[in-house]
Amino acid sequence: MKDKYYESRFTFNPSRSIVWKEIVKFLKKYIPENGVIIDLGAGYCEFINNIKADKKYAVDISPELSKFANKDTIQINQPAWNLFEIKNDSVDVMHASNLFEHFTDEELGKVMKEINRVLKKDGKLILMQPNYRLSYKNYFDDPTHKKVFSDFALESFLLSYNFKILLKMSRFLPFSMRSNSSLIPNFLLPYVVRTYIYSPFKPFAGQMLFVGEKK
Repeated sequence: MKDKYYESRFTFNPSRSIVWKEIVKFLKKYIPENGVIIDLGAGYCEFINNIKADKKYAVDISPELSKFANKDTIQINQPAWNLFEIKNDSVDVMHASNLFEHFTDEELGKVMKEINRVLKKDGKLILMQPNYRLSYKNYFDDPTHKKVFSDFALESFLLSYNFKILLKMSRFLPFSMRSNSSLIPNFLLPYVVRTYIYSPFKPFAGQMLFVGEKK
């Protein structure tokens, strides 16, 4: 059965993998190649497919997860708060992109409980998602958005769950890649994304990036 959300709001775009390769390069220092990495809400697996690690997990409720996860990735077709097959204190990095805003407070509490359970001490939590302060005009164009986070709110949220903030970028990427990346030829896209990520001037920025470390 095809996932209706993916069909309407999150359609597959090959250009997105090019963008993610640049994002992964930027995040490389936080992702040990000999570590255990989980991608929560893995979607089309652009993050997890572009990293190297001893053990990789893709977690998503989509019935099409197996179509996109690489063969070296363990698939968990469950909600993000259901990581029962992952041992306590066994994960080096947890990553989630554009996920937390889809949860209620109750659901998010369960997700954070699982994240804290499986992450090692000093393990990293990498979050990329809309910054409501910058994207309030079109934030609820996606009807599945349930939770609002600004950069200030997300920082407080992470601190409340015993994470130290290692990196805070209030402006990281544009709010959506649905149309912006399609306007740029693929051969130019890596350079454009790389320049944008490192530039102090970020027009149309609506996504934020946080890296937290479990205390």
